[in-house]
Amino acid sequence: MYISTPDNRISRRQMLRGIGVAMGLPLLNAMTPVFGRAATALAEAGQRPQRMIGICNNLGLLRERFFPTGSGSAYQLSPYLELLAEHRPKFSVFSGVSHPGVDGSHSSDVSFLTAAPHPASGGFRNSISLDQYIAEKIGEQTRFPSLTLGVNPKQGRRSLSWTRSGVLIPCQGEASQIYRQLFLQGTEAEVSEQMRKLELGQSIMDTVADQSLALRHRLGSEDRERMDQYQTAVRDLETRMEKSREWKRTPKPSTNVPMPLDPQSPSDYLEKARLMYHMAHLAFESDSTRCVTLLLDSNNSPTISVPGEKISDGYHNLSHHGKNPDKLAQLESIDQSHMSLLNTFLGDLEASRERGTSLLDNTLVMYGSNFGDANKHTTTNMPILLAGGRIKHGQHLEFDQKQNYPLPNLFVSMLQSMGIESDRFASSTGTMTGLDLRVSS
Repeated sequence: MYISTPDNRISRRQMLRGIGVAMGLPLLNAMTPVFGRAATALAEAGQRPQRMIGICNNLGLLRERFFPTGSGSAYQLSPYLELLAEHRPKFSVFSGVSHPGVDGSHSSDVSFLTAAPHPASGGFRNSISLDQYIAEKIGEQTRFPSLTLGVNPKQGRRSLSWTRSGVLIPCQGEASQIYRQLFLQGTEAEVSEQMRKLELGQSIMDTVADQSLALRHRLGSEDRERMDQYQTAVRDLETRMEKSREWKRTPKPSTNVPMPLDPQSPSDYLEKARLMYHMAHLAFESDSTRCVTLLLDSNNSPTISVPGEKISDGYHNLSHHGKNPDKLAQLESIDQSHMSLLNTFLGDLEASRERGTSLLDNTLVMYGSNFGDANKHTTTNMPILLAGGRIKHGQHLEFDQKQNYPLPNLFVSMLQSMGIESDRFASSTGTMTGLDLRVSS
């Protein structure tokens, strides 16, 4: 059934409501494929799964402490990069990069993995994020196509993950909840309820698909093209739901790691971040997913606790330091804590062995910020670091500070390194200049 206006035009609100229900369905936990047959087949074929995690601190880093001097492989580590020195052969640093057309001050974090331009504009609609693009290609191979994590996330407003139709995927902010998803098997009744939700979802999809077909003869050529794209998405979702039904009763992996205790205060920001890194590591190690995003919502954080340091002001206020020495010193302490957490995460991935190599060698870790300078709210010259995966690392790729190089080119290189055939993503112009793939053993 559809609703028409008095002059026999289709009600846009009603149409969007129907589409919104359907396109929101991929966000249901009940519809995520489960770990099992695909991963087993990969293992039997001797193939190493490729993974990606995208991490964004939406209040940036002190640029003069992050960016190195010199370029190429002979660059000199900056004070922040010194904290990652043990991993130097396995990471690359980029300067002079940004997303073309992405402005909007604090709104720009929603475009960190989408590169959708002008996120603060009135008619803005986001596009698919890199993680969800990857999930579309390989998500069915694991229990969860992707995980969207956050530290102090502003729910409903902030996320790095966006569907193809531009719908925000909410961040999960409690480590204990993520742990339960990864490792705790539900009761028979709970599993049956999940199966019922899958059947209900299938019924909704069938109904909305039938309604869209009934509308088709009343649409113009452009609207028909949009409906074709929509129906393709519906069919893809139905396929994923069918796989979920097939594997729903497959046991979850086990772990000897105890369930974490969730910090209760937003000021425990760094401990929350540590736990989220830990959950991402466990998710990759158990092959529960191959795609994770982590939003460090610093803008939504109060005065935070830093071990051994006295932080006297809120994170956002500190970012507007105005070159005040005291604020700069406090920010540097926070930034150093961020880099230390990243260093531990890289070390954990390196220590996890996977068929003759490390988990880090099979995991792309992208770390950075939507802000090049949070003090001035600039979105150019973004601090970006990429570690791990099938990339030849150990270099600083330095691009023009005034005419920035398109960061989406890095996304294309990342996709290709994961074996995903793609020559474009968002506003990319190709693969990233100077970044090469290593020969996998």
